[in-house]
Amino acid sequence: MHIQRRNSRRVFAGSIAIGGDAPIPVQSMTSTRTEDVAATMVQIDRLAQAGCQIIRVAVPHRTSVPAFAEIKKQCPLPLVADIHFDYRLALAAMDAGADKIRINPGNIGGREKVQQVVKKAVDYKIPIRIGVNSGSVEKDILQQEGGPTVQALVRSAMRHVDLCREFGAEDLVLSLKSSSVLQTIQAYEMIATMTDLPLHIGVTEAGTVRAGTIKSAVAMGILLHHGIGDTLRVSLTGDPVEEVTAGLQILKSLNLIKQGINLISCPTCGRTEIDLVAIANEVENRLAGIDKSLTVAVMGCVVNGPGEAKEADIGVACGKNSGILFKKGKIIRKLAADEIVPTLVTEVQNWQEG
Repeated sequence: MHIQRRNSRRVFAGSIAIGGDAPIPVQSMTSTRTEDVAATMVQIDRLAQAGCQIIRVAVPHRTSVPAFAEIKKQCPLPLVADIHFDYRLALAAMDAGADKIRINPGNIGGREKVQQVVKKAVDYKIPIRIGVNSGSVEKDILQQEGGPTVQALVRSAMRHVDLCREFGAEDLVLSLKSSSVLQTIQAYEMIATMTDLPLHIGVTEAGTVRAGTIKSAVAMGILLHHGIGDTLRVSLTGDPVEEVTAGLQILKSLNLIKQGINLISCPTCGRTEIDLVAIANEVENRLAGIDKSLTVAVMGCVVNGPGEAKEADIGVACGKNSGILFKKGKIIRKLAADEIVPTLVTEVQNWQEG
């Protein structure tokens, strides 16, 4: 099945396209202090290795700007400056080389200040993400709509779009995030009918790794299935690498990307006669850094195991402390329990694509 994506404008954050028919890039944000350049770069490198394609860094103080400039020099990926409250930080971050800026025009202070930010972004050909969250909607809209409703989020976003366009900006990206899954879905569905601007999707303050991943997968899965979403971030309370892992998995599950290994493993049951949980986890960990587009199956019994393993590019159907190795539906050989993981890893490493 092919998902028909919504038609949207294309903008560029550095070399990465957002919108149009471009692949959907996964974003994350560093959790280190920006002033600690060394620690921030360690985290950025980990995120890049995990498959992150766009990195966002907070610029909360004037002291953050020199650090941001140094990070930009070292950063292997497009770098987004996250700005709140002080328009001068947005101006300084663009001078420091930001590939994109994230602002909420409603909290950086008045038309003239927004105009200065937008003018510089237009001059530098830097896209602006207008980020509206349920906790940052303007007071007059909240009063008129009776709180941070779906309509309030959409009105706030379109108000900021009109303002930025008034000052000459067209390279805009929108996000309308709520901590409510249903509200997030409804807000994006509504605004998708009102503008062709690319949409950055996500659930804000989604929660811890387990709960937040589930909430994000539900919201993003529904939106992406409806063709809505041009870039995404899974916002989790935890290691940001988990955000990237979750984001890529969401996209892979909908066949929107074919990056990395698609691992299939059974949930185990009373028929399982091998430590399949340990085997599946070890296979997943050892294949995590391999960028090949193939399906690997690790199955635990004779009911579904052989069939699923045969359908995979490479698979093993396990029995009592052993397993049968399959490649493209053909039985290759029987493996002892301690051979299963290293054999699968070696087979994947030696796999010739195409």
